[in-house]
Amino acid sequence: MISLTVNGVQHTLDIDPSTPLLYVLRNDLHLHGAKFGCGLGQCGACTVIVDGEATFSCLLPVSAVGTRAVRTIESLGTAAQPGPLQKAFIQHQAAQCGYCIAGMIMRAQALLDRNPHPTEQQLREHMEPNLCRCGTHMRILAAIREVAGLPEPKVEAPSTHTAT
Repeated sequence: MISLTVNGVQHTLDIDPSTPLLYVLRNDLHLHGAKFGCGLGQCGACTVIVDGEATFSCLLPVSAVGTRAVRTIESLGTAAQPGPLQKAFIQHQAAQCGYCIAGMIMRAQALLDRNPHPTEQQLREHMEPNLCRCGTHMRILAAIREVAGLPEPKVEAPSTHTAT
């Protein structure tokens, strides 16, 4: 028997201890926000928060969770009442296919929980492990900046000088 706390609820499950947390969340607890992307910890679609840390749930055996608290995208809000980060992602149209978005939001939430006002560099470094195949990274960063109260980075205009 494995006991774990997910989104504040204690669960006791009769499962193989080597089962990846992702499979337990999706198949046993019916929490489908975290997605199977690569199964190798290289894309971040499966990202959840374990004791405050963004974690690839496809790599973490459920037995290794122990007493640490697990948070999934389902803990942040609902379709009717999205949380602040979810609202910002919607407003910035950060999702195209939407497959990576739950993992992106959870990685961002882990950062903002620890550091509500990160620098641009801290934001970019923290988000780097998660991939968006649709290419909406700039919209994703804009949504996180909004919640963190960060200004948009300044883009320098191209030089108007011509070589002589």
